[in-house]
Amino acid sequence: MKYDVIIIGSGLGGLECAHILSNAGMSVLILEQDKQPGGCLQSYRRNGLSFDTGFHYVGGLEEGQSLYAAFRMFGLLRLPWKKLDNDFDRIMIGNRSFSYSQGYENFTESLVRDFYDEREAIKKYVGLLKHTGQQQLDMLNPSIETDTFSSSMFETSAWKYLTETFHDHLLINVLSATSLKMELRKDSLPLFTFLHGNGSFIESSWRLKGNGTLIADSLIEDIKRNGGNIICSAEVNELVEKDRKIVCAKCSNGEVYEGNIFISNAHPSITSGWIKQSECIRNTYRKRIDSLENTFGMLTVSLVIKPQTLKYFNWNQYIYKNDNVWDFYENNESVSGILISAGVPENEDGYLRQIDILTPLMWKKCIEWENTYIGHRGESYKEMKERMAEECILLAEKAIPGLRDMVEKYYVSTPLTYRDYTSTPQGSAFGIRKDYNSPMTTILSPRTPINNLLLTGQNLILHGIHGVTMTSLFTCSEILGKKYIWNKLN
Repeated sequence: MKYDVIIIGSGLGGLECAHILSNAGMSVLILEQDKQPGGCLQSYRRNGLSFDTGFHYVGGLEEGQSLYAAFRMFGLLRLPWKKLDNDFDRIMIGNRSFSYSQGYENFTESLVRDFYDEREAIKKYVGLLKHTGQQQLDMLNPSIETDTFSSSMFETSAWKYLTETFHDHLLINVLSATSLKMELRKDSLPLFTFLHGNGSFIESSWRLKGNGTLIADSLIEDIKRNGGNIICSAEVNELVEKDRKIVCAKCSNGEVYEGNIFISNAHPSITSGWIKQSECIRNTYRKRIDSLENTFGMLTVSLVIKPQTLKYFNWNQYIYKNDNVWDFYENNESVSGILISAGVPENEDGYLRQIDILTPLMWKKCIEWENTYIGHRGESYKEMKERMAEECILLAEKAIPGLRDMVEKYYVSTPLTYRDYTSTPQGSAFGIRKDYNSPMTTILSPRTPINNLLLTGQNLILHGIHGVTMTSLFTCSEILGKKYIWNKLN
């Protein structure tokens, strides 16, 4: 059988593209190398408890907000979402505490209370957050002449904007403190990426009453209902080009799948590596894609909490030892910045059984085990994980006193874990590093030099649940047209 569209990779971007295209009446096949679909939406169970691998919370799900229309289109609003507390992100920097409040007005008021002298600058900043959210939707509006790369905020340094707009160093740290969901780099991070990574969560913030697999399962159910097909344990190792088009995907098990259009949810460098011979892809393109740097990965400590010891808290907690939010992870020998996120309890007693602690882990700290695989990394790797886990727990005790005594056991994943499970180069948490110095090089279009090969996922324009969702819309608009996507959203 020859498919209208073959999608490689069943992470969020691949599933959302399959949902849109199958709903449009196209025959769709998803090829997934893993034993189960979902990418970083997958969860795993240990001793009767469920653990997420990459999903923790999402923003902008109320009517009229930035993710509402897309999630309504994908049928994801029907999932059991739980809105976080008004003070949804709580921050400790040194010995001082701050909060992010939901809603732009509440957010402004809470910051002005702590930094009254900066009130006018804060209001302008919040106005920019609103504008960025609308601008993402405008990119899909066929009646507005705009290009994904036209925003000057892609060419503006986030760090330069913050330091030129605000005079209070502590305020800059507070405004950046919830940005463990992106890579803060003074020399590269575009202002647009910074604003996008914060804006939707301030609109409104939500957790699932369950794990991220609920998102994947919901999308898959609809895709199959639309006639789409998903094949797991199907590792693509070649895309065959003929007459300047991709004609088929070859898998390591010998299976061959023919299609008219191909979408890769894999990293662009991996995708270009699948094309062995090409009239369209020049060596300069391959070298440029291969040379792009990746953002850092994460060390995640998944704690199993003893029964009846810790009440559920309906917010996220960020903790930093010092006011160096932008570069704490660079060279320090010990953990000094973390995110704590609690899973909504499966039971009704209000007590937690599981929480995650996340901290950045640079690839240079993983190179010692670069040529190893899961379960075969040796004692030194195990010791590194245990040391960092204990440091995470110790820092978390600033917000949860006595946490160490509440822990029954824990499981630790590193960028190496994500690399091996998802084939993400260097276990990058946020894909290719965007650089305001060269946005046209680092912010990639869904289009490739081969007309019927498109890209999607976090490596292109935007990352995270919100960003990947928007990117899937951009990818599908290349096939169906902006007008079709816009009408579906409205």
